[in-house]
Amino acid sequence: MRLALLGCGTVGSEVVRLLHEQAGDLAARIGAPLEIAGIAVRRLGRDRGDLPVDPTLFTTDALGLIKRDDVDVVVEVVGGIEPARGWLVEALRAGKSVVTANKALLAEDGAALHDAAAEGGGDLYYEASVAGAIPLLRPLRESLHGDRINRVTGIVNGTTNFILSAMDATGAGFAEALEEATELGYAEADPTADVEGFDAAAKAAILASLAFHTRVGAADVHREGITEVTAADVASAKAMGCTIKLLCIAARGADAAGRETVSVRVHPAMIPLGHPLASVGDAFNAVFVEAEAAGPLMFYGRGAGGAPTASAVLGDVVAVSRNRLAGVRSASESAYADLPVRPMGEALTRYHISLDVADRPGVLEAVAGVFARHDVSIATVRQGPAGGGPAGRGEDADLVIVTHVAPDAALAATVRELRGLDIVRSVASVLRVEGGL
Repeated sequence: MRLALLGCGTVGSEVVRLLHEQAGDLAARIGAPLEIAGIAVRRLGRDRGDLPVDPTLFTTDALGLIKRDDVDVVVEVVGGIEPARGWLVEALRAGKSVVTANKALLAEDGAALHDAAAEGGGDLYYEASVAGAIPLLRPLRESLHGDRINRVTGIVNGTTNFILSAMDATGAGFAEALEEATELGYAEADPTADVEGFDAAAKAAILASLAFHTRVGAADVHREGITEVTAADVASAKAMGCTIKLLCIAARGADAAGRETVSVRVHPAMIPLGHPLASVGDAFNAVFVEAEAAGPLMFYGRGAGGAPTASAVLGDVVAVSRNRLAGVRSASESAYADLPVRPMGEALTRYHISLDVADRPGVLEAVAGVFARHDVSIATVRQGPAGGGPAGRGEDADLVIVTHVAPDAALAATVRELRGLDIVRSVASVLRVEGGL
């Protein structure tokens, strides 16, 4: 089986190394040896150390490599939308099998890739696009096809999980924890894709598409990052027996008209310490799947890094190579359900709201009235002096309110009205609460 490798950075180099080190085992598992037909790179002169590969295999002509008749499988680890989309569509339409780790492309235009695969008759595998080495996507699209998945909740970005875990462990603020993550190599020089939730949103779209047999794109995912999470938020979560995680949540449910829909969102949330995801620390990933017959399932492991991602890539290479030798292809995309995506405003959630209010009689009654006007039920209220200082009446006080489940739009409207009250000095923080507390 002849491979065209597109990209030879952190992941691509690990793919080459593992192909060399495990050549005998891989050949035995597939029934034929794997050979690299060529490696497309941006710069030919780059120093790649002692990579075990013939230097003459490198080329800057990715499209020419893909079009070669002796290429059976195209492995793409370049990332980005273009030119990767054009390369992979070309390969799939020509009947070649494709293995990709490109979450951004799959979330942006996975439909084009699936359509091209159906047209050409090749396989499209992308296990490495979500949660690195964790075997997650194939169970969703194969093992659980006999079941009905109702909800998928996950921590799918290692950078943000490291930052939030550090804030929880040390009491540090966001900026300090981000600096530590950067120094340790967990965060990129430009961490925007991670800390603003773009990376997790792309993965959420892929998970929702597989879980609910519906094409879900990045534009369908409600996205919020962690840049506004403060040390005070983390301390408040601890006081409630919770921790804060950046969650991707994909859920099946009925809308106001009773139609079955899906809701897909990414945002920071408080979850109780007893929840399976609460103990996922450092840069690890985990995904919690709730299925009707199988019940709750937990997938946990390293979600990023060269070696873990390369492991998932090679797992896919073995699968598509065996299919090609047998003259078959995997099951095509399953998007028969075609469920509408529910707007974020209709998502049911709970809120933790911290207010800085005037410290005088009638304030709590006025605040409670705002919640009542928007039909949002209050679960708990905690009041104390501003800044956690000594008790006694002063100018300001802290008011922390946790709501019962309500539509997100109602909760958002409540917060907007609270911000307009004279007695509310500021809305210090707003966080959703998930996980059945």
